[in-house]
Amino acid sequence: MIRNRKETAWKKNRRFSDFHGGRMRLKCTDGIFKRYHDLLPPAEGEEKPVFFIENTSKDFYYPVTVDEIKETLEKLPKEHVETITHVWLDKVKTKDYLTGETLQGEYICGSGVYLIKLYAVPKDNKMRFGQKKPTNKQLSFYKSYCMDLRHDKKGWYLQWTSEKMKQYFLERLLLHEIGHCVDFIYNRHFSKANRKQLEDFADSYAMVWGNSIRKLFP
Repeated sequence: MIRNRKETAWKKNRRFSDFHGGRMRLKCTDGIFKRYHDLLPPAEGEEKPVFFIENTSKDFYYPVTVDEIKETLEKLPKEHVETITHVWLDKVKTKDYLTGETLQGEYICGSGVYLIKLYAVPKDNKMRFGQKKPTNKQLSFYKSYCMDLRHDKKGWYLQWTSEKMKQYFLERLLLHEIGHCVDFIYNRHFSKANRKQLEDFADSYAMVWGNSIRKLFP
């Protein structure tokens, strides 16, 4: 999610998360960059965004490539993406994945850094929700891409295909996070009072601009 500049200074090590295994919610934790160097805004003349790619475990993969992300960004208005400084493809923990607590994507900003993170998915393309059956509202978010809800001893999950997972990441998830960036730069900053409006705007942005990039998938 989004906070003001004072609240999101990197020295405070805040993380604002959007998607957790099919659920949208806000989460703040400390130490987001304990494993990494502090991020700095790109130097003048340096190509933006800067890409980071973490090595995943053998059971996970990234459904989109850097080139596909770049191609998607090029299809959007320049003023919508020119402030994005970093895109980070990050790994997930298997334990969190099995309980439906893995992140899918998040937007983080502060101190001149505007970062979008996208997370790895399992190679079996099972989007886990844990033992609790997902609500119709949760499932409706994915219905344009996957409606194959199943259950096994590990809990409920949507069974995706690799093609549909790629399409979802580029058309919906990435654009949702860009929507947060656009909203933050040109409209409003985060507060508990307007959280729903922020999410609604990001969803609407993804739906509208997703139609413009679908030609990536003939």
